[in-house]
Amino acid sequence: MGAALAGWADPTAFALSCGLLGLLVGSFLNVVIHRLPKMMERDWHGQCAELRGETAPEHEPLSLARPRSHCPGCGHAITALENIPVVSWLVLRGRCSACKTPISARYPMVEALTGLLTAFTAVHFGFGWAAAGAILLIWCLITLTFIDFDTQLLPDSITLPLLWAGLLFNLSGTFIDLASAVVGAVIGYLALWSVYWGFKLATGKEGMGYGDFKLLAALGAWLGWQMLPLVILLSSLVGALVGIALIVLAKRGRNVPIPFGPYLATAGLLALFWGKELTQSYLRLM
Repeated sequence: MGAALAGWADPTAFALSCGLLGLLVGSFLNVVIHRLPKMMERDWHGQCAELRGETAPEHEPLSLARPRSHCPGCGHAITALENIPVVSWLVLRGRCSACKTPISARYPMVEALTGLLTAFTAVHFGFGWAAAGAILLIWCLITLTFIDFDTQLLPDSITLPLLWAGLLFNLSGTFIDLASAVVGAVIGYLALWSVYWGFKLATGKEGMGYGDFKLLAALGAWLGWQMLPLVILLSSLVGALVGIALIVLAKRGRNVPIPFGPYLATAGLLALFWGKELTQSYLRLM
């Protein structure tokens, strides 16, 4: 047992093992990103039908485990050899082996991103609970980012457990003391909640969704209230730059909504790895 732990504690072995695990988990995250919004939509339709006294429409069973992954073009079931993270997509040249329907490059991108960030986290934090917690946080943020890009939704089934997980990891002060984590969760939620209602009262429109409040609350639970100003500043800055670029370069209308969750997630990652350094640099500039 001791020898096994010593092997995991070796920095190189730990980073490589975590990177490989990240690749495998990235493949699963692709399933979550694709299927969870569809599962939520079916659930909403079922609830609406029940409220109206109607029979909910019947669908093929859908979960994160079933049915087996398949080509949307021809229905070809993906084999184990065709499901090796990144490698299979490259070998297949981004096409279904049966009907040659193109396979989105985003699938290997999510896998590679998850693997690289997981390995980097292992290097940054070293073997221990901090690395385990940070890796869990990163997996959730990757999932939320791509779901928000696709649907402008941040599912409660991810944001709320993420919030509680942050508080649990900080029971022993893994990232911040528990009091700061609890206050961070409260302030994180109320900060964007206040912005939401201020904007709505001023314009009559909704500027963001409730999922953004919950995501910032979760980041507050993981990182503490001290990091929230940095997270809000960075996410607003990145969001503004991307929004301006989309309007100017992509000719995107100003009324087209832009998801804010990915910018919160990006800012949260920066704060997780370099929050103290960025805050100190900012204060020195001021």
